[in-house]
Amino acid sequence: MRIIRYYQSQDKEYWKNEIGKSDWSAAKLLYTLLDKNDLKKMCGNSTEVYLLEDDNKLISFAILAEQDEIDAPELSPWIGFVYTFPEYRGKHNAGKLIEHICSTAKTERIYISTEETGLYEKYGFTFWKIMTNREGKATRVYVKELVSQL
Repeated sequence: MRIIRYYQSQDKEYWKNEIGKSDWSAAKLLYTLLDKNDLKKMCGNSTEVYLLEDDNKLISFAILAEQDEIDAPELSPWIGFVYTFPEYRGKHNAGKLIEHICSTAKTERIYISTEETGLYEKYGFTFWKIMTNREGKATRVYVKELVSQL
């Protein structure tokens, strides 16, 4: 298994299409944003898509972005679009990506917005508060302190 960065990959079209095979609506949005080259416009120029792959098969993906679905520029960066394909779940594959992103992020803290409960706590995130996303829906915001990693 290895983690690759989408924007540094020579096979962007292949990886974009692999993301598009997901049955998750947010992954379909990510696919569209990549296809139209709009992800960095929406989430910030430093945004990166991380892909966990094994033998050229996409297992899991996530992004590290300046902004996510919460309109709060003072909160940054965000991990978003976290997804593991069903046949690879239960093996902490998303956690491998999250830990990699956290270990490479040059920041004091990192945020995740989600409807999930109990998923991100096992990776060191703490529930912070309920916020409203850009669609006007309530979402749970988690934070992880990374000060010791600076």
